[in-house]
Amino acid sequence: MIESVSTVIKVGIAQMDIVKSPHTIRTSGLGSCVGVVLYDEFKGIAGLIHVMLPDSSLSRSDSLNVAKFADTAIPAMLEQLKREGVYPFRLKAKIAGGSQMFQFATNRESMRIGPRNVEAVKQQLKNFSIPIVAEDTGGNSGRTIEFDTANSLLQIRTVNQGVKEI
Repeated sequence: MIESVSTVIKVGIAQMDIVKSPHTIRTSGLGSCVGVVLYDEFKGIAGLIHVMLPDSSLSRSDSLNVAKFADTAIPAMLEQLKREGVYPFRLKAKIAGGSQMFQFATNRESMRIGPRNVEAVKQQLKNFSIPIVAEDTGGNSGRTIEFDTANSLLQIRTVNQGVKEI
């Protein structure tokens, strides 16, 4: 009997990648950033995006990193998953992050990066009719997330709060 060894694929800040069962995919450093997992249980495939900002209009450079922004990362991930043979109607999403890491004396909208990231991700998923089946967003603590393609569980390690699975 051949046993397959599970590998953990790591996704950095403002990056995205795809993994197939039995492997897992992880990102750390989710403060105001949002980790977005799009997965197809039937095919055992998942994509993970580490979204840093809500909207690509905030880009300050000529070369756009599509993985950095909610409005460009989610459509780009969908295209990658389609190339892997995933049908978009089978996709589900799990999201985590979007903390308000710092308290500001001002209530300026531009300082609400975490909540704005969550809103932007949810809007994009709604635009593509991808249901969010679980989420762990908000608060003021950092998170590390790891998605297991074998059982579709998202493990969330939150600073000073331990581990939970959704």
